[in-house]
Formats: sequence, structure tokens, C-alpha cells
Amino acid sequence: MRKIEASELIINPDGSVFHLHLKPGEIAQNIILVGDPGRVELVSSFFDSIELQRTNREFVSCTGMLKGKRISVVATGIGTDNIDIVVNELDALVNIDFETRTVKEEHTPLNFVRIGTSGSLQKDLPVNSWLLSEKAIGFDGLLNFYANRNTIADLDFEDAFKAALQWNALLSAPYVVDASAGLFKQLMGERVTKGVTISAPGFYGPQGRVLRLPLADNDINEKITAFKHQGYRVTNYEMECSAIYGLSALLGHHAATVCVIIANRLAGTASKDYKPVMKELIEHVLNRLSE
Repeated sequence: MRKIEASELIINPDGSVFHLHLKPGEIAQNIILVGDPGRVELVSSFFDSIELQRTNREFVSCTGMLKGKRISVVATGIGTDNIDIVVNELDALVNIDFETRTVKEEHTPLNFVRIGTSGSLQKDLPVNSWLLSEKAIGFDGLLNFYANRNTIADLDFEDAFKAALQWNALLSAPYVVDASAGLFKQLMGERVTKGVTISAPGFYGPQGRVLRLPLADNDINEKITAFKHQGYRVTNYEMECSAIYGLSALLGHHAATVCVIIANRLAGTASKDYKPVMKELIEHVLNRLSE
């Protein structure tokens, strides 16, 4: 059995994993992922009791109980690079024996639900609506560094998307991964709209925003909005979903993302105050996970 070297899995002197500063046994199987560290306190305010709280850099974690079920919330910070750290380290906490540095024989699946904010790419998807990502398109290229990415990706969708956008060869090849069917069904509801989400590797140029730097493709957002494939259309931009879906699928976990739409890029509108809507969405997700 392969032993994982100290340089590959760094364990802190107190026995916690390098970035998250969490120890085996300190996370639940149901894990809420949020980008904003301040949102951990909001999510955990719904818990009936709190077992532990941990902070290191932007990675803020809390585990507690809700309606008799154990649940964790972890702040990832912004971007798929951070997701690479968070998902791999959370997986290590349950599927690697820290004493022997070997992969456990019995696999433990985790449920990841990202709750975030997003920008709409369709005029009929208004601000303050909830968007559940049925598929994620990764502009970040993260999944392309891992073996077997084709086994969990929607290759037909990828090919159609690259052809429609006349994909720039200088950019990372986009990858497309589905949400976990069970979690997706569990999180659906009257206020929830389903869609296809792009995870961009930046907030400005990669999402078609222009400040002082011109874009390589001035029409990219128009092309994305017009794209259709087998009844799907691209609905929104955010910055983490694709990596969560891709890594979860490769590692044998379950993942779904639901976001509050805080801006409509085509209509030029933005939410005046999305925080009450976010609180309602958090409550919806927690109620579904604790059923």
C-alpha cells in the first residue's frame, strides 16, 4: 500500500491538516462551503449547538448539530485554487489514515453544498433569485491537471461549447461536470431555478468586465448567453462551483451549488440588499439537509 510522503500531505504538529487546521473526526459528512469567511457565523447561527470552531487564514470552519444531525460549514475563500486545497484536505480527513499515511480501505463519501453569490447571464433570471447549478463549466483549468477527468466530464457539452465560442487556444480547455443527482433533487424547491454555471478564474476580465484592460474577446458574454445545447443554456457566472463538482466526482463525493443572483449582467441590474435573501437560502439548504 502506497505511503503518502510528508511533502505531499503536510500534517501540523497538533495532528491537523496543513491549511484547514482540522483534525480527523472534526468534520461532519454534510458540509456547507461558503466563499466569505464571515458567512460561517451566519450559517452556524442556525445550529442548535456548536461543537468546534477553527480559523486559519481565510479558512474558517465550524461543526455543530442541527435537528439531531451533525453538520459542518467551511469558508473556502475565493477561487478554484482554494477549492483544490479545501476539497482535497476535507477528503484526506476522512479517507486517509494520518498515522500510517495510507488511503483507508473503506471510503467515506461527503456531501458538499456550496452556498454563494452569482451574476446572471440571462435577462429572465432576476436578481435575488436562487440558482441551483445542474452543470458547471470550468474556465479555470484545474480539473485538467488530474487523471481521469474525461470519465466524469460531459465531453459532448465541452465540444459543443468550444465550437460555439470559437475557443481561444491560449485559454485553459473548459471542462463540464454535473451536480450530484441526489443532492440536486434534495435542494430543489419552489423558489429554486436550475441552470448551468460558469466558474471563472477571475472577477474582471475572465467574466467579461472591462476596467482599464481590454478583453481578448469582446463578445464572449454575448456568445455564452446565446449558447444552447440539448435544452441547456448557460445561466450565470461564479468562481468555485466547477472545481467542487469535478474534484468531488473524482474523489467519490457528492456536490451541489446554489447561489443568490446578486447582479444581472444583461439587464445591468444589481440587488440593493441580497443579505436577507441569502439568509433565507441558507435556511432552505439547512432544512433540506437536516430532513
